[in-house]
Amino acid sequence: MTQIQVVTGAQISEFLDALAVLRIAIFRDFPYLYDGTLEYEKSYLSTYAKSNGALVVLILDDGKVVGASTGLPLSEETIEFKQPFIDAGYNVDEIFYCAESVLLPAYRGRGLGKRFFEEREAHAKQIEGMKHVCFCAVVREEQHPLKPSDYKTLDPFWMSQGYSKTRLTCEYVWQDIDKSVDTAKTMQFWMKSL
Repeated sequence: MTQIQVVTGAQISEFLDALAVLRIAIFRDFPYLYDGTLEYEKSYLSTYAKSNGALVVLILDDGKVVGASTGLPLSEETIEFKQPFIDAGYNVDEIFYCAESVLLPAYRGRGLGKRFFEEREAHAKQIEGMKHVCFCAVVREEQHPLKPSDYKTLDPFWMSQGYSKTRLTCEYVWQDIDKSVDTAKTMQFWMKSL
């Protein structure tokens, strides 16, 4: 039986290991192709545990984390993610950043992706001054050699949740599973007004 649990602040620390393992497993797949390490993941995820405005939406099955979705005020993100908004004239204090949603394949198709957005948006509305919600997704070439033949983009789902693709992009660096060095990827931002 699956359960949904929302954790904030210091509570997030209890789940850092499980979140790190889940992110590495899910992001190995196309389109991210991320060759992650536990050390990096735990460092990255510690940002959420230190943030007063962060949340993690957990999907638990018999106490095991099988899915998670994270978010925090954009003002608390790294400069790579903030700069495009600053350059475009946005006030980053008014934007909530939905960082990632990861869910094991066996639990997909049950409406949990929609629930992830609902929980993060509800949380963002409770933070004074928040006017927008955003997230970003990696841009891969249409003919990428590791793209599965049955791959379906999530664009229609994101649009069904009220998000629109913006012209804002940033670059983020990680090592792909088929590479020996880190390379920069273009990340495309999507936004929605609260």
